[in-house]
Amino acid sequence: MSRRIVAVSELERNRAEYASRELRLPADLYSITDPTNLFVIHQKNRVMLRKLVEHRLTPLGDKAILDVGCGDGHHLLEFVTWGARRERLAGIDLLENRVAQAIARIGSGSGPDLRAGDASHLPWSDETFDIVHQGTVFTSILDADMKARVAREMLRVLKNDGAVVWYDFRVNNPRNPNVRGVGAAEIRALFPGCDVRLTPVTLAPPIARRLVPLSWMAAMALEKLSMLNTHYLGIIRKTSARS
Repeated sequence: MSRRIVAVSELERNRAEYASRELRLPADLYSITDPTNLFVIHQKNRVMLRKLVEHRLTPLGDKAILDVGCGDGHHLLEFVTWGARRERLAGIDLLENRVAQAIARIGSGSGPDLRAGDASHLPWSDETFDIVHQGTVFTSILDADMKARVAREMLRVLKNDGAVVWYDFRVNNPRNPNVRGVGAAEIRALFPGCDVRLTPVTLAPPIARRLVPLSWMAAMALEKLSMLNTHYLGIIRKTSARS
């Protein structure tokens, strides 16, 4: 089977899986009105903002930012909250209806450049973006070659002094065979020659769901131990930016 056929098959598998999720999962599954969801988002964002500052990627007002797998635009809206300008944002998602949702939430016209498409063929020029963000995209790609293509495209459109901001599962979900955790060694292999800094974040959801409603502070303390955290938050930079 040719690589092209495998790639098309992986794209269609992803489209079918996301469409299936939308049908079978409650629309408010990830709503921040749920205390556990609020905890997860709050904790992730605290670390991400700290890392952006540490790596001198702030302020965001002059930064061109791409979100790969932008969905309904929630990550892009977070960047706006942190100071990014809407007209400097861009996003791409495999599903047209999710891009339409993002446009409805963030705006069109002079707003973000939001497109439906395949992240292994990004429709932007080389070295366009200061920050390229991905949140739980790679864990949904099961084909190794497709992962490598997406990673290469992310680096291609990234400026030499920019950074990939990574947030994804580092462990498998035993209840969902359609996602696969991406470990530290695999991340470094996907971005060869790059400076990869990874921080374990996000208390395991089954634990968080039990603990957060009882004690937010206890959940924070347990998350600091790292061993029970299910995701990596990473800052990935081309080595030329570190020289």
